[in-house]
Amino acid sequence: MRLILASASPRRAELLALAGYEFEVCPTDTDETPRPQEMPADYVRRIAVAKANAVARTEACLILAADTTVALGGDLLGKPSDAEEAIRMLRRLSGCAHEVFTGIAIRRLPDEARRVACERTLVTFDHLPESWIAAYVASGEPFGKAGAYAIQGRAGARVARIEGNYHNVVGLPLCAVIRLLDELSSVSAD
Repeated sequence: MRLILASASPRRAELLALAGYEFEVCPTDTDETPRPQEMPADYVRRIAVAKANAVARTEACLILAADTTVALGGDLLGKPSDAEEAIRMLRRLSGCAHEVFTGIAIRRLPDEARRVACERTLVTFDHLPESWIAAYVASGEPFGKAGAYAIQGRAGARVARIEGNYHNVVGLPLCAVIRLLDELSSVSAD
């Protein structure tokens, strides 16, 4: 069955391709504003479902959508809007553990069978010196990434510990995605 990735993330596309899938990329323009008091797992699941629902197709297909956020001390750290926000986020993450949540939504058309899941990974940064933070932000790498960092980039060298799925932190927990795709493939589309 045809697979559509409802994401503009080059990291998600790369991971899905590395897992051996052929797919079409169909980015969506989804409002990612958190609701007041929304828990991280609920937030990423809601956004992933909204992204999957935003892709309109008439042919039979599977639509895969995902959303990732970083949570620290009850706050969601999404994508920084500017350099100052990226610096503030990285200062907060320096020397401490934080959670990375990715919501996954898969929608099968035309029967509307669905699977939704959430993965959580705990990441601990070493101390991030101010000079490193400034150079990292100046590199441009923090932009477009939840929590203002890319574990697969320069920031990965500053990760002291990770508990859970590495690919979840990159933005697409492949094991969970494959499991959900397999489930939908084995369920009949009566």
